[in-house]
Amino acid sequence: MSFQAYLDNIKAKTGKTADDFKAMAAEKGLTKTADILNWLKSDFGLGHGHAMAIVHLIVHEEHQNASTDDKTDKLFSGSKAKWRKPFDELTGRINSFGSDVTTSAGQTYINLLRGSKKFGIVQPTSADRLDIGIKPKGAEATTRFEEAGAWNSMVTHRVRITQPQQIDAEVIDWLKKAYQACK
Repeated sequence: MSFQAYLDNIKAKTGKTADDFKAMAAEKGLTKTADILNWLKSDFGLGHGHAMAIVHLIVHEEHQNASTDDKTDKLFSGSKAKWRKPFDELTGRINSFGSDVTTSAGQTYINLLRGSKKFGIVQPTSADRLDIGIKPKGAEATTRFEEAGAWNSMVTHRVRITQPQQIDAEVIDWLKKAYQACK
C-alpha cells in the first residue's frame, strides 16, 4: 500500500486530512511519537500503521519541506562529511547514464532514480562506511556484490564501501546495468 493510500484510508475512516491532524496535534501540544500515537489510536480508532503514517507527517514535517540538497547535506554532516565528495563524484558519473537520472534524498539514504524508478540508493552509514544499494534484474551475488537482505528492501544488492577508491568501474558498471534495466 502506498503512503498516499494510507492517507486516503485515514480520511475515509475519520473524515480528517493529514493537515487536520497536524493542526489538532499542534493545538494539543503533542510533539512526541508515543503521545501522538496513543492519541490517534484512542480518539480516532486508527490502527498502528495508519497512526504511524500521521505521526510521520507530524514529527518529521521539517524534513518533508526540506529540499533534496538540504536533505543530502544533512545526510553527509558530522562524521559522515568525508563521504560527500565521493558521493558527488559518483553522482557525476551516474548522470552520464542519461538525462533522466535524478537523486532524491530521504532521512537515511539517497535514491538514485531513472525518471520515477529507483535503480539504486546511497547511504552514508558511518564515518567508516558508505553503502550503495543496487537493484539489478537477475544479477548474482558475489563476495563484494552481496545480497541486500534485511539491510534495505528497496534494493536487492549492496556494496559496502570503506575507502572512496572502492567506488570503481565495477560499481559504476553494476549501477549502469541497474539503470538500463529500469525502463
